[in-house]
Amino acid sequence: MSDIPSYDVAVVGYGPTGVTAANLLGARGLRVVVIERDAEIHPRARAISTDEEVLRIWQQTGLAGELARDMLAGLPIEFTDRAGEPFLAAKFRTAGHGYPPQLFLYQPALEQTLRAGVTRFPDVELRLGHECLRVRQDTGGAELLLAAGDRLERVRASWVIAADGGSSPIRGQLGIGFDGRTHETRWVVVDTQVRRPWPGHDRLRFHCDPARPAVDCPTPLGHHRWEFPVLPGEDETELAGDAAVWRLLGRYGITGEHVTLQRAVVYRHHLRCAARWRAGRVFLAGDAAHAMPPWIGQGMAAGVRDAANLCWKLASVITGELPPAVLDTYETERRPHVRAVTRRAARVGRVITERRPAVAKARDLLGRRIGRVPLVHRLLVESSWVPEARYRHGFFGPRHRAAGRKVPQPWVLDPDGRRRRLDDVTAGRWVVLGASDPQWTVSFAVLPAGSAARAGCLVDVDGVLTAWLARHRTDTVALRPDGFVYAAGRPLAPPPTTVPRKQPA
Repeated sequence: MSDIPSYDVAVVGYGPTGVTAANLLGARGLRVVVIERDAEIHPRARAISTDEEVLRIWQQTGLAGELARDMLAGLPIEFTDRAGEPFLAAKFRTAGHGYPPQLFLYQPALEQTLRAGVTRFPDVELRLGHECLRVRQDTGGAELLLAAGDRLERVRASWVIAADGGSSPIRGQLGIGFDGRTHETRWVVVDTQVRRPWPGHDRLRFHCDPARPAVDCPTPLGHHRWEFPVLPGEDETELAGDAAVWRLLGRYGITGEHVTLQRAVVYRHHLRCAARWRAGRVFLAGDAAHAMPPWIGQGMAAGVRDAANLCWKLASVITGELPPAVLDTYETERRPHVRAVTRRAARVGRVITERRPAVAKARDLLGRRIGRVPLVHRLLVESSWVPEARYRHGFFGPRHRAAGRKVPQPWVLDPDGRRRRLDDVTAGRWVVLGASDPQWTVSFAVLPAGSAARAGCLVDVDGVLTAWLARHRTDTVALRPDGFVYAAGRPLAPPPTTVPRKQPA
């Protein structure tokens, strides 16, 4: 056994969830092995959008700026009727995370940037082209049997993150159910390279035609995607062929002058969630833990949120700062939010794919009327899109209305007078904002806009943070390393268990 390489964490699967985990764990100095069956990045752009909180998570890896350069932000979103006329438009307000609320991406390029980021960490080792055949646990960790062609290899890890996709072999080995359903309707997804732009190419449109709904979406770096359902009686293989694809695109005036076809694939929508996300030392994350329909672009985002929630807890347990029991709060915190997102995605999908002409006509009329009442329109959009990642139960101190929420990320002046994003100052640590507290290692008083920078203080340049604190009826919060409020109010709850504290003088 002493000849078997040993790691703190094994990450199985190197898609967006796995590569995010590898970056977050590597940045904390842990010994990590990444195991991925495919030797190269998947060439198909599966995810096409994300949101501001996810980019904020990637900020922790130091890659947000580079990733954002390859994204599209601020694009209009329209729901159109059978005649192609908009009956509802969506515009999202920022939740205060410091980035545009909706961003469109090209997944192969995104993964390339995230993988390049992993190379910064010498203690993260890659086993690309290796398949994980078996995970066997014992009291000290887990042993993984890997195969690369005819060669077998064993590695050990204290903990395992199974980010190995919706068909997750590890989930199957563990005997964990994947509850839910799969929609009968199959969809043809068409990816193209733009040759010549056309009117309306720069917006996301949900064509809510009851005869054949469709999705029409710009993606960065000169790409564009369409999605069409396979209708009853149609042959999906034929519909994914070039001739049929051109007929489908032709309905919207798109020809070979406008785009070059890259690929067309058929897939189904799933609404599923693993019966449990932890089995001993193995944690399911991303599609291995849950699958949702794509209508609000949250499948990949949910996996990134999983990684952000789990990785700092794993690091804290491995370094002895927190007891292993904290790992049970991963599922406690993440599952309710995943369920809420999935419900909203399914609700939006029903609006888009309504096939009954009379109901669709009523939908279009109602949408137009709602659009003329700004407050009602805003409430409809906000209740249909991504809910706040608020954790009502989990690893928190005494209950407070701010606990379990993520603080916004404004620009601040740090103690040296430098203008920085808040998370770049807190740097993934336990931090108190609002007052100095002798129990906590790192604390900053928060000064109003216009104040001069000084030691031990942050200047809230635009008043965002002070307004948020006032809205949640507190002037002091203790933040976990992931930016969620652990405790609020004075006197502030003490640090949990063995989190580093200030030493007595």
